[in-house]
Amino acid sequence: MTANSSPASARTPRHREPHSISLVIPCYNEEDVLPELRRRLQELVSQYSCPVEVVLVDDGSKDNTWSLLAQYSREDKFIKAVRLARNFGHQTAITCGLDQTRGEVVVILDADLQDPPELIPDMIKDWRDGYDVVYGQRKVRHGESFAKKFFAFAFYRTFEKIAGLKVPRDTGDFRLMDRRAVNALQSLRERHRFVRGMVSWIGYHQKALLYDRPERFAGTTKYPFRKSLFLAIDAITSFTYAPLRLASYLGIATSALAFLYIFVVIALKILGISFSGYTSLMASILLLGGVQLTVLGILGEYVGRIFEQGQQRPLYLIDTIQGEPLESAQHSSCKACGQ
Repeated sequence: MTANSSPASARTPRHREPHSISLVIPCYNEEDVLPELRRRLQELVSQYSCPVEVVLVDDGSKDNTWSLLAQYSREDKFIKAVRLARNFGHQTAITCGLDQTRGEVVVILDADLQDPPELIPDMIKDWRDGYDVVYGQRKVRHGESFAKKFFAFAFYRTFEKIAGLKVPRDTGDFRLMDRRAVNALQSLRERHRFVRGMVSWIGYHQKALLYDRPERFAGTTKYPFRKSLFLAIDAITSFTYAPLRLASYLGIATSALAFLYIFVVIALKILGISFSGYTSLMASILLLGGVQLTVLGILGEYVGRIFEQGQQRPLYLIDTIQGEPLESAQHSSCKACGQ
């Protein structure tokens, strides 16, 4: 049993298929992979008799991504295409997609097919067993560099230690959520978002689905080291004030060393020992200056986030929406029932 799994006695199995299914897929410059993604989504949707919607969010792409999404939304009734006013970032695009969904269960996956849509039926089986969140946990990560794997390894373990929140290791945003979990997640509107951490924070009954993560189907990664580092900073500053406490400890330790050095200087003066002070003076100045700048930097990260949150700007702005799959399906059902 994983850290987030719930005992069977605490869950209530559903023993039925979901009434409706929503998929959220953020897209950024994914024109090379979209045709294959569409084909595999068509195969997935054909397996279900219940209404299925696929919300494809174009996060300000600069290639032909939006043209393809708009075309797909006209040709496939299950596709809803959303175009953001500009690039707001992967985590915000996921949030936008969740806000657009209406399904009883919602699945988040990436467009690059490293999150295989074919695993969704297995996730739904676990949902039927009473789990509110089923997250994909990677056994093997194909096509990723050693540096990226090591960074992910170090981040999850460091985050768990300093934040005190158990985010399942070796996971991304690939997960299925029950509607009540989605509603809880939607109530969290902080600007700097770490979705997988927020899903862990809301709790409910969660379970891992182990899988081998394949290589990217086409194109290049949209999460280079720089973006991964910024996401790690957002995650840490959103869930803990441990860096502020570390800054305090650093200040106390530096002050203690400074006072100790004062006593040493006084003792040497009394003993009549003197030496050129340029080297020690410069070392002290550089040490104190470095500590002060580090502390100010940590404070600045938190103050900047408070400032941005205080502005109360919307998390994102939508340019265009095409398609309303579940509305159409519900309307057809009403017609069939004579309502």
